Amino acid sequence: MAILVFNEITTFRFPYKRRSIKWFKEIILNYNKKPGNISIIFCDDSRLLEINQKYLKHFYFTDVITFNYNNSDVISGDIFISLDRVVENASLFNVDVYHELNRVMVHGLLHLLGFKDKSKTEIIEMRNIENLCLSMLNS
Repeated sequence: MAILVFNEITTFRFPYKRRSIKWFKEIILNYNKKPGNISIIFCDDSRLLEINQKYLKHFYFTDVITFNYNNSDVISGDIFISLDRVVENASLFNVDVYHELNRVMVHGLLHLLGFKDKSKTEIIEMRNIENLCLSMLNS
């Protein structure tokens, strides 16, 4: 079992690695699941657009793409995050970049836990759970 953080952008240093790994484990355990192998990969818009086009056939920018490799109740997967989108969204929503980054990270984790965000109801539920998880991080 491992939660690993990878960075494809050499100018970015993620300062909260240990705290985020502990937070992810806590969230997973709160859903009565077990942490498996999870990779969080920070990249740029062009890399995430390439992934979006190749694997999802979507031709637009996004902030996070999650690949689920769960096995029963063991949560595993890859969470690709565009730092370009995170920075732009933080400015757009007038929030701290690390707050937005944490929101995007937990959004990816919630997808691994089975939450969806296709319908309006699902989006509202996802946002409420994101907020709950963010409050766990800040407590």
